[in-house]
Amino acid sequence: MKYEYRFPDIGEGIHEGTIIKWLVDIGDNVNEGDSIAEVETDKVTTEIPTPKSGKVLELMADAGDVINVGEVFITIDTSGEADETEAQVDANKEIVEEETAGVVGEVIVSSEEIPPSTEGIVSTKKAVNKKKILATPVARALAKDLGVDINEVIGTGPGGRVMKEDIRNFKDSLSEIEEPKSKVDEVSSDFVKLEKEVSKGESITRVPLTRIRKTIAEKMTQSRFTIPHTTAMDEIDVSKLDDFRKKYKSILKEEDVNLTYLPFIIKAAITALKILPEFNASLDEENNELILKHFYHIGIATDTERGLMVPVIRNVDRKSIVELAKAIVDLGTRAKENKIDLSELKGSTFSITNYGSIGGYYGIPIINYPESAILGLGRVVKKPIVRDDEIVIAKILPVSLSYDHRIIDGASGARFLNILRELLTDPELLLLKS
Repeated sequence: MKYEYRFPDIGEGIHEGTIIKWLVDIGDNVNEGDSIAEVETDKVTTEIPTPKSGKVLELMADAGDVINVGEVFITIDTSGEADETEAQVDANKEIVEEETAGVVGEVIVSSEEIPPSTEGIVSTKKAVNKKKILATPVARALAKDLGVDINEVIGTGPGGRVMKEDIRNFKDSLSEIEEPKSKVDEVSSDFVKLEKEVSKGESITRVPLTRIRKTIAEKMTQSRFTIPHTTAMDEIDVSKLDDFRKKYKSILKEEDVNLTYLPFIIKAAITALKILPEFNASLDEENNELILKHFYHIGIATDTERGLMVPVIRNVDRKSIVELAKAIVDLGTRAKENKIDLSELKGSTFSITNYGSIGGYYGIPIINYPESAILGLGRVVKKPIVRDDEIVIAKILPVSLSYDHRIIDGASGARFLNILRELLTDPELLLLKS
């Protein structure tokens, strides 16, 4: 029996993915649970397992293709022997698909069809709103072979579906009207200038953006051009905190706890958020309301090979310093190894980015939209300061606080940093107040 496996709904609002690479080939035998493809979504890269055992008959997409939830992307012979030969399948496929096509796409005849989830239905509607063209897999394959953008082809089939003849006609019409561009040199865009430099013997490499990188770019643009950022900076003497941390670091290391500055900083930030709740909030622009959140989920910006991720530690106010230290290591490690759940990358109310772990001193962090603020941490360094009218060497932590100036005034930004300074310069007071 031929089993048609639809791209599964993996949750968290994901309605499409890009196939990075196939982990199987036509003719391979697979067992239930085996990974068959590596797929990149807006948030993570993950491997898709097969729900059936059998022999791979067809791969319905190529590496680099975008596939929507609910679309068939691989067929498997679950009986150990294909029902039809490859030639018969190719000859009859389009006829069968056209006879079973519905309003929103193909209706695949299968006794084991998985009903679409709510998210799948929503994403299908979105696709229709974007005027996504209806076409059979055979027609899509032909368009790909001929280099035709199927979304530009007007379908003449039932329900406006694009047929193979429509694609051939469209390709012929392009050949008739296509002419060499003769005025490219008159265009002054940076991209054209870049191409001119290549002609002079200077080389470039074009690297397509990954889906995760495109998502990061969209989120950063949304935040920067929606929120009027204001950034306040300060330096905090953490000499006593450093001594306190070193005192217990070796003891906790025996319990596999890596005690860094970050758990203490998170605790100090929570105290500040409780005193100044507008920093743990978001702005509802449509209703002109400030949404104050009475829970504390802290996003920790993490550098990974795939780009910036922000895993979230939930209910931070209920965790001890040791529990926070464990959570930081656990989430950061799984994010870098791409083993983190999608649910752990959303829902933060306030974020912290530690660029100092790489070597930076000061920065202007971009707010993790729709939050109202983000705290940036620089590298702790030894500096001469004046303490009790004497010059001494101290451990200094540079901090940067970016906040939404629509709802937070400069005075509040200064108060937030004052609270951090008070608590981080005196770790005993921090433990008493957190």
